[in-house]
Amino acid sequence: MNKGFLATMLAATLAASGAHAAPAASAPSPLFGRWAVDTSRMDMPPEARPKSVTLAFSDAGGGKVGLTVDIVFADGKTVHTVGTNPADGTSVPVVGSPEADAAAMEHPQANVLVMGLSMGGVPASTRVYAVAPDGKTMTEVVSFYTNEGKPAMRTHYFTRVASP
Repeated sequence: MNKGFLATMLAATLAASGAHAAPAASAPSPLFGRWAVDTSRMDMPPEARPKSVTLAFSDAGGGKVGLTVDIVFADGKTVHTVGTNPADGTSVPVVGSPEADAAAMEHPQANVLVMGLSMGGVPASTRVYAVAPDGKTMTEVVSFYTNEGKPAMRTHYFTRVASP
């Protein structure tokens, strides 16, 4: 894994800002809050792993979800991105990413977000974020195709660092 993988993760999380918000009558989605990746569990050499990756999902009102992404790469370079998108489950543009230029999201349950990414009209990855029942941890399962065209998956593990 390399910075390309992290760019994909960044693109995905930026695109996640288009996810459906939880129904208004419900309690706030347990996705809302700030999450940190457990970089020690990333499937890449320790020296290549980012120093930190944090995501913050928020209810932006009006059926929109806000997202902030902060990445500190192994070499110390940083990325800070903020986005707010409508939550209608249709494709939305992703701007500024070398890995994805469009995304579509659904929020089928309060604790689940499903996102599909593409680049140049070609599928890039599908990501499923799921918050554990205790609300303290979240997994991201990434389904993608290798350079050889084979399907593959990887999982990232997050810990809540702040509630909304």
